[in-house]
Amino acid sequence: MSAPETAGTATEEPAIDGPLTSLGTHAARQLATTTKSEPQMQAISSRWLLRMLPWVDVKGGTYRVNRRLQLRVGRGRVQFEQNGADDIRVIPQTLTELPALRGYGELDVLKEIASRFRVRDVRAGQVLVRAGQPVTEAYLVVHGRFTRFTGGKYGEEEILGVVTDGDQLGDEAIGQADPLWLSSVRAETAAVVLALPWSVVREVTDRAPSLAAHLEAFGARQSLPVNRKGEAHVPVQAGHVGEPTIDGGFVDYDLSPREYGLSLTQTVLRVHTRVADLFNDPMNQTEQQLRLTVEEIRERQEWEMVNNREFGLLHNADHGQRVSTFSGPPTPDDMDDLLAMRRRTKLFLAHPKAISAFFRQCNRRGLVPGTATVQGHEIPAWRGVPIFPCNKIPISAQHTSSIIALRTGEGDQGAVGLYQTGIPEEFQPGLNVRFMGIDANSIIRYLVTAYYSLAILVPDAVGILENAQIGRTPE
Repeated sequence: MSAPETAGTATEEPAIDGPLTSLGTHAARQLATTTKSEPQMQAISSRWLLRMLPWVDVKGGTYRVNRRLQLRVGRGRVQFEQNGADDIRVIPQTLTELPALRGYGELDVLKEIASRFRVRDVRAGQVLVRAGQPVTEAYLVVHGRFTRFTGGKYGEEEILGVVTDGDQLGDEAIGQADPLWLSSVRAETAAVVLALPWSVVREVTDRAPSLAAHLEAFGARQSLPVNRKGEAHVPVQAGHVGEPTIDGGFVDYDLSPREYGLSLTQTVLRVHTRVADLFNDPMNQTEQQLRLTVEEIRERQEWEMVNNREFGLLHNADHGQRVSTFSGPPTPDDMDDLLAMRRRTKLFLAHPKAISAFFRQCNRRGLVPGTATVQGHEIPAWRGVPIFPCNKIPISAQHTSSIIALRTGEGDQGAVGLYQTGIPEEFQPGLNVRFMGIDANSIIRYLVTAYYSLAILVPDAVGILENAQIGRTPE
């Protein structure tokens, strides 16, 4: 039998016939050192959100956002539970997201209202309601996309907005004697809605005094004078001559302002004493371990500031500042709608795939987005507002994502990051590394902690373009 072949390795000397006449490279390498890089980490991202947010030093650990008294309640989104194609129910507690029921606490009454909704299928192209008709039902959108439209001044169809999952139609008629639909609503896709006749609302109200009192108080608040943002009105007078009596007033404050406590991300870094003592040339092992640990913590910090249910941008943006894409993919028109919802938008945040989808729509229209120079980097921009990549914005199972528009800074009543500096054993602003001792197994332990949060000073500081399709569509 022939001798088995031996597989070579990258460090083996090549086979040479005859004796060597000089020192081989394999042997010479034993007396030389290698040139090494620092440990690399693929998960490090640009983290533009952390870099672009103005940070406020919160010495007391809590940040209170004081606002003017808000009389007009914002619209939220209800949620549903589904046990089959025809067994779809609204979760009673989420009915308080409707402006008329905000703050109402009688769960039994909410359960009765929820039980009276009926499932209705809507085909694509069907007009659900028409402008000028009496409001006889309220609708909750379980699934699908609807378009609000009305007749334009010159007979054309004018699009007013898009209604999608979790939105409602008709609840604005509460408190009106003979409510009429102000716009028509057409289904752009096959959809499912829950319908509730107004006769049922009146029936439940007659039997529930607490609900009747709540709706009466809601109607009274709606009749109070407010400014265009729904805040309590301050009487002012302009253009007068002579010596008329000038009305006076005051600026009322919200008596229950929101407070943001600092959240945290923590981990325990473990390093064996033998490694820390012996293997520190040319690089300090503890420093490298700490460097990569801090990078991981900062990545999680940005994820929390986007996705955390208590303070993250996606969950705390006002529902009145959310718009859906009109046709699916993010188009220049959609981005213009998002810009028009606030003053002085400083930046967009979008998943890289959402940015690519937006550029494809620009290419189809022959448009070339501009660029903006930020911190020495050329960043793509739309209408002069830079579009920063953020891979922390999730992509749904339906291959849709969101684009976030931000106004930042306390001076502009925007969004601000929160942290506390000067904490014990601070390693970076708002992040400290505390020695926890050495255990019986000779393991050195360090507690690494980052303290942070995010505050939205006024509702229109943050806007979201939702349901943006990121997949390619046929040309």
